[in-house]
Amino acid sequence: MCIRTVMTYASPVFAHAAPKALHRLQVIQNRFCRAATDAHWCVRNSILHRDLQLPTISKYMKDASKRFFDIVGSHPNALLRAAVDYQPPHPLSVGHGTYLPIHLTLLQRQLKA
Repeated sequence: MCIRTVMTYASPVFAHAAPKALHRLQVIQNRFCRAATDAHWCVRNSILHRDLQLPTISKYMKDASKRFFDIVGSHPNALLRAAVDYQPPHPLSVGHGTYLPIHLTLLQRQLKA
């Protein structure tokens, strides 16, 4: 199974993935790039990605999510358009920290930045 195909399909979900999870996927991608090019250990991963014209996992996910929300914003289905304009409830205090429900407006703010 190709990781990138699954990630593209689930890009709105992966946009909320923990940074550590995305980092783990990036490590796997780096290893495949290094093995495919038979690169020496001293070659930087950024050089491999540049030469292969391959974006990092986080950049790829950000671009895929942006494309998804651009398409959904003008979709004829009112339910999909409403999901993009979703306004979350106020944060809830749970235990020692604050819990903020996952919502689409936070993702939209991140994509605009």
